[in-house]
Amino acid sequence: MTGAPLEARELRVGYGDVRAVDGLDLAIPGQQFTMIVGANGCGKSTLLRSLARLLKPEAGSVLLDGRDILRTPSREVARRLGLLPQSPVAPEGLTVHDLVARGRYPHQGLFRQWSPEDEAAVEHALAATGVHDLADRHIDALSGGQRQRAWIAMVLAQETELVLLDEPTTYLDLAHQVEVLDLLDELVRDHGRTVVAVLHDINQACRYADHLVALVSGRIHAAGRPEDVVDAAFIQDVLGLASHVGVDPITGTPLVLPTANPRRS
Repeated sequence: MTGAPLEARELRVGYGDVRAVDGLDLAIPGQQFTMIVGANGCGKSTLLRSLARLLKPEAGSVLLDGRDILRTPSREVARRLGLLPQSPVAPEGLTVHDLVARGRYPHQGLFRQWSPEDEAAVEHALAATGVHDLADRHIDALSGGQRQRAWIAMVLAQETELVLLDEPTTYLDLAHQVEVLDLLDELVRDHGRTVVAVLHDINQACRYADHLVALVSGRIHAAGRPEDVVDAAFIQDVLGLASHVGVDPITGTPLVLPTANPRRS
């Protein structure tokens, strides 16, 4: 596991008496697109929040560049790792530009205030996510899809090498889902970023992931290239779904087709 920019070692995280992540070991490969998949309640979001230092583990550790993330200064973590959580909430009255500009806060300091580089990063993020024309609109006046793209723009403006996103395509129609996933894929391919996303859509995960991690009951069931790990047995074990797994005619990645309920055949 040595050399991975982000690692979990024997990680255990719980809520009261509920163990959400249980003795998990994980290495996030650098400069790749990692997708985390699994059924509802399997621990995906808990794992992502733990990797981002939002949750303190009961046992084990998360390592950022080989260092315990809990012992790393917050500003240093924020310069290295950006996170888009599920259903983020913005302060009332905030404009899109104001929200995206908050992504630059980790780069500010006593002797470094707002700069042309900061403004350029914000402008690029607004354009890349298709919300530049909404820059002066208030967040609470946007549709769900527009709001989600504004939050993604904020994470992009942070310009971190590691980007973690929890369900980044929530509230988006299919066309905008593809645009967002293409954008995240471009960060990996063209800019050498390391991107980790929790995703429900298994076919989109297979199409975009370099590295797929499947959770079952807080443990890793399988991890690897989608074409190496995804088959009908995998889908049954991870999602509890009977399926036929074929080949995507466009990408050559696994294509999951749910089979009919035998009681209705």
